[in-house]
Amino acid sequence: MAQKHPESYATFKDLPEIRFEHVPANAPTATKVIILVLDRPTAKNAFTDQMVTSLVSAFDMLSSDPRVKVIVFTGGDKTNRIFCPGMDLDRAAGSAGGAGLGNLSLGSSSSSSSSSSSRNNIAEEREKYRDGGAQVSLAIYRCAKPVIAALNGHAVGVGITMTLPCNLRVVSDSARVGFVFSRRGINTEACSSYFLPRILGAGRALSLLTTGAVYESTHPAVRDLFSEIVAPDRVVSRAVELANEIADKASTVSIRAMKDMMYRGAPQTPEEAMLLESRVFFDLFRGRDSAEGIKSFLEKREPKFEATWEQDRPSTWPWWEAKEDAVKSKI
Repeated sequence: MAQKHPESYATFKDLPEIRFEHVPANAPTATKVIILVLDRPTAKNAFTDQMVTSLVSAFDMLSSDPRVKVIVFTGGDKTNRIFCPGMDLDRAAGSAGGAGLGNLSLGSSSSSSSSSSSRNNIAEEREKYRDGGAQVSLAIYRCAKPVIAALNGHAVGVGITMTLPCNLRVVSDSARVGFVFSRRGINTEACSSYFLPRILGAGRALSLLTTGAVYESTHPAVRDLFSEIVAPDRVVSRAVELANEIADKASTVSIRAMKDMMYRGAPQTPEEAMLLESRVFFDLFRGRDSAEGIKSFLEKREPKFEATWEQDRPSTWPWWEAKEDAVKSKI
């Protein structure tokens, strides 16, 4: 069944704890650039189960909307101090209900029964559990449209890890960033054990995770996470500028294919890279966007790319074994 899309995202209110904005803001219908905003001001955008559900639905919906070319993902703090402080620890300290943890209860192993039936139940629940941050990260990763994270304030824990699958990250020069898991007695999540070492290298990633320290966005330990570091009041506007440039000048099909080639290609040899690149190139070169890209270049005009991932993706995609069960929440 085809995904339904609202005529206007700016007036679409069905997804709690987030909201949408058009570019320009007064546009009556969906625009090529959509701003997706974390909108839980009373809790400084702390991460919750409801936020997980809303973000996954939002990215899936925008992914399949042909009117949308690029997504800017940001926080709704008007003072530009906080993007997302991570998990809602107040809820987590109570029962974890609604804290982005599903049915998982904080410290419950210390009071668990040692009976065989109890151990079996725990084993079953462990297998069913799906991390909320990972569900958001996977929704961003599988999105057919480029996603630009506009971190207009501090990003800690899942507040930073869920942005790692984004194509670009623009950050405030006043923001602080922390992979604080070792200081909370937990492990990294939101698929960051996959993305972080691929972005920074295993050495720097392990250093960040070992110390659990919080750094200024300009610090060498985290600087390379970001495409640009700008003044707090310039984060969203700069991200929108980049989004408009991508929407006007680049093929979203090409971008998505190359993103999967970076993360899913994983060639062990140059020869394996050649085989994958050749198969993808064969299909894309024969496609609509390639014809338009070359024609517009020769005619010295801006391109008008109209291909969609659903209709025009490479026939060899996916070139890896998909594990659908892994991405579905079972709680």
